[in-house]
Amino acid sequence: MAPVIVDRATVAATPVAKGRPSRVYVTFLAGDGDYVKGAVGLAKGLRNVGSAYPLVVAVLPDVPESHRRLLTSHGCIVREIEPVYPPESQTQFAMAYYVINYSKLRIWEFVEYEKMVYLDADIQVYDNIDHLFDLPNGYFYAAMDCFCEKTWSHTPQYKIGYCQQCPDKVAWPAGELGPPPSLYFNAGMFVHEPSLATCESLLSTLKVTPPTPFAEQDFLNMFFKDVYKPIPLVYNLVLAMLWRHPENVELEKVKVVHYCAAGSKPWRYTGKEANMDREDIKMLVKKWWDIYNDESLDYKSPAMALVAEEELKQPLLAALTEAGKVKYVTAPSAA
Repeated sequence: MAPVIVDRATVAATPVAKGRPSRVYVTFLAGDGDYVKGAVGLAKGLRNVGSAYPLVVAVLPDVPESHRRLLTSHGCIVREIEPVYPPESQTQFAMAYYVINYSKLRIWEFVEYEKMVYLDADIQVYDNIDHLFDLPNGYFYAAMDCFCEKTWSHTPQYKIGYCQQCPDKVAWPAGELGPPPSLYFNAGMFVHEPSLATCESLLSTLKVTPPTPFAEQDFLNMFFKDVYKPIPLVYNLVLAMLWRHPENVELEKVKVVHYCAAGSKPWRYTGKEANMDREDIKMLVKKWWDIYNDESLDYKSPAMALVAEEELKQPLLAALTEAGKVKYVTAPSAA
């Protein structure tokens, strides 16, 4: 059976329920490790930029209850999903843990929402990106990846020094290798529409598609190849761009930072790994921690917000009355 490539008709096949919240950010969490800090940081980051839409955290069954409660306390919507596994093979993934990332395919089941912006939990948002929800439906939007790190050493791109971020630097040898590869996106951030038809097609295609080193990222690139539209890298700055293609980066304009380089996770950062002693990396790690540690960004439910507002009023009213500046008179009874 040949792999199925999704088209716009398949994307639009699932009807949208009326009256439901139409837009949502989504991230993914597995296990009981410290990635939960990334999800909490992301929730606070979205709050910091004034996003109008909630964050759904898709969790595997092995995420402990304590982590789920923590996420809920930070305003996240926790949604459990079932794991998805690729066909058995001898494939060596670029990173061993990539195999679990196939479970991200389950987020297409979230059809109670019309549109989603997916963000990996090692991403932080530094400017409002709600406008991405206004992109036309029927396409898969994501930023292009970079082929220059050693994790790409298995590819012909890496071996000849070709990168889609600077295609004029090293020409693709079409005579030797055939047509250049299709544009390739980083799947740590993307915009798409949930759809049961799309999800079913994803899962059925996965069953007949041999795994490859970049796991679900390679798979999504294959699946959505015909409907992929690149968006600027300001929406997903892969940190390797800072030292591989600095000419393409205007750091002050970057809206979304992806802490995916080895040693760059802020909650694990030591500065000892390659490139992690750079001043721009130190600045970005500090920027993440500034948001994570900002208690003013902690979630307050509507009820909690009302209580907090009343508590803030009382000392002020008492102080003003004490100073004789305001005299409060008890309203007459209506009886």
